[in-house]
Amino acid sequence: MAAMREAWTDERLNDLSRRMDRGFDRVDADLRALNARLDGGLDSVQWRIDGLQGRIDGLQGTMDSLQRTMLQVGVGLIAALVGVIASVVVLVFAATADASPGSGPPAIVAMGDSFISGEGGRWLGNGSESGETRSGTDRAAFGCGARGCEYEPALVYGDSEANRCHRSDVAPVRSAPVAVAAKVNLACSGARLENLWPSALGGREHFGEPPQVDQLAAVARRDDVRMVVLTAGANDVGFGRLVADCALDWARSSERRPAYCRESAQAEVEAALPAMERGLEKTLRSVRAALAATGYDADDYRLVTMGYASPFPAGRWVRYPEAGWSRLNQGGCPVWNADADWAAGVGIDSIVAAMRRAAAASDADFLDLRHALDGHQVCDRRARRVGLEGPSPETAEWVRRLAFVQGSSRESLHPNAYGQRAIGACVGLLFVRPRGDYACRATPGRSYVDGVDLESLD
Repeated sequence: MAAMREAWTDERLNDLSRRMDRGFDRVDADLRALNARLDGGLDSVQWRIDGLQGRIDGLQGTMDSLQRTMLQVGVGLIAALVGVIASVVVLVFAATADASPGSGPPAIVAMGDSFISGEGGRWLGNGSESGETRSGTDRAAFGCGARGCEYEPALVYGDSEANRCHRSDVAPVRSAPVAVAAKVNLACSGARLENLWPSALGGREHFGEPPQVDQLAAVARRDDVRMVVLTAGANDVGFGRLVADCALDWARSSERRPAYCRESAQAEVEAALPAMERGLEKTLRSVRAALAATGYDADDYRLVTMGYASPFPAGRWVRYPEAGWSRLNQGGCPVWNADADWAAGVGIDSIVAAMRRAAAASDADFLDLRHALDGHQVCDRRARRVGLEGPSPETAEWVRRLAFVQGSSRESLHPNAYGQRAIGACVGLLFVRPRGDYACRATPGRSYVDGVDLESLD
């Protein structure tokens, strides 16, 4: 049961200093561009001077007065060249003053924790078979044959498998149908808000990586950032740990004398929410400050705070009975109906409400995902486990079941590959809408391709 807990344990900058740093960076870039433009001109002048020197050598000793004349001509050419350089410098700096920030390709950026990093993206639903490809759901399976399959999570998580950030190839920012050249995922599984704050404001590295706002500053200099989508805060209130505690309460009690977690869990959430809300405001303001220091105006990009969705449906939708062990052994959703109601209701609602208040205080848009996985959550009777027919986004669950043997337990109760694509579809719809707050909703029994809609909250 300890593994269950582990599975879910998941400004003001010195403005003058930062702006000077950014200014020097831009001056360096301008001078490099100037050098490139002048190289050809200087080569040409050098050729002429070389020729002039040869002629002077030939006349050496016989026409001193002519030599002096020629040298005076050379000095005049150099003086003229200096004037040209000065003019070019003025033009370059004038052009720079009018340039847009981010000279690279247009980009969208994801920041935050495991919900947005792509944790769980290995799975296409939850398979009924325990071996080989797990009913075709395990995207890390390869080399399958008579002796079974081999498994390589890096096929899904790439280099981030090594440091456990678990940025999947179908993470929302990667799968969003947005017409930009660069989709940058800075989010990391297990991150707390302090892992997003810049180091100058007390930010801490996570899994060997610098704070995410510091990473964003580098991206903003390289790319033309059009949108930043940020999801964080659940780890700060301990939502994952609390859900794991609910599962433990289920396992330790019986239907005759159930031990519910909802009241104590909600008390812990409410106690932690004020600090989480302040920390999220600090994060969002730090994002704004980092982009401003890089030369961005507020109108140059869109800052979006994206909420969470419960891994469980409301208790009435759970397809396994409360009695017996089928919720654990078959479904991977070992909670009482009352606690599922808490997780899908007031528990997630209170976290999302605090996130939306922080977004409003920071002039950021908000994307509500509480219904983005409807009909496809783990153990939802409107979906089913994948069998011999193979996975389908219309009928499969979009959340990874609680699992201890297949894959990493850290993936448990996160949106799987289908869920991440659904959230990516929400981000794609948001990208083309006017700025404001929106809610994304899935239609049970339909795919994320045509079953996800966006509605305005303003």
